[in-house]
Amino acid sequence: MFTKTFLRSVLTHFTILVPILGVTSAHGHDTWVEVNTSEVRPGNLVHVDLKLGNHGNDHRDFKLHSLITLDHASLSVVDPGGSETDLIPDLRPTAYEPKQGYWTGRFHPKKPGLHAVAHQLDLLHGTTRAVKSAKTYFLVGEPDGKTAIHSQPLGHALEIVPLTHPVAETAVEKPFRLRVLFNGVPLAEARVTSIPRGEELAEGFDSRFERLTDANGEAEFLPSEANLYLFVVHLRKPDEAGEGFDGTAYGAALTVSIPNTPLY
Repeated sequence: MFTKTFLRSVLTHFTILVPILGVTSAHGHDTWVEVNTSEVRPGNLVHVDLKLGNHGNDHRDFKLHSLITLDHASLSVVDPGGSETDLIPDLRPTAYEPKQGYWTGRFHPKKPGLHAVAHQLDLLHGTTRAVKSAKTYFLVGEPDGKTAIHSQPLGHALEIVPLTHPVAETAVEKPFRLRVLFNGVPLAEARVTSIPRGEELAEGFDSRFERLTDANGEAEFLPSEANLYLFVVHLRKPDEAGEGFDGTAYGAALTVSIPNTPLY
């Protein structure tokens, strides 16, 4: 289970409302997180990347856009016991030019098991409040086969929760199931986009890579190739207005590496 300290931290980051500075079109784009490997040998380190790009239901691809400011962002690793490590202080940009590239940092796992990388962003862009969240997972050592940390929500406003183990059970032509939650409640009829790296989706609804969630907020995908996949969902709430903004745009992303054969 995740600790109360972690959940309080999530809520703290979630309530930050500030003008957007140094970020280009964050409302029209999405943030996501990646790791250099989803399978980690004990004693090895993990590289964690925070990216902003043109992808999701609106932009249909997996391309980078620019370097996002960290003033409005949280990025942490949650270990199998629920302890949280803040990565923001040690992140470094990857590009020579200002505001280009993406952020990257290192994490040294101390415990075996499944770890979650969690990110949130909450800001004002023009007259819209943009609330973004993203996550990915990596496994240190072997899965214990007893806990299902991956299916436990992190408490994000809009969240994609993997029902399939995101490391040990993924493979080409093997169903990958997920659930979409909004404020902790399953979201039906949500449009979930699955984007393989290097692929550009067709305009409109691309049935190859998109699904609508059922009454339980669940959707199933059948990956056809080994690749890094980005699952994205958006939700616009014009009725959620406040001081300085006339609506809220939510976005959630989940990054999963799909291998040719299952790990176990």
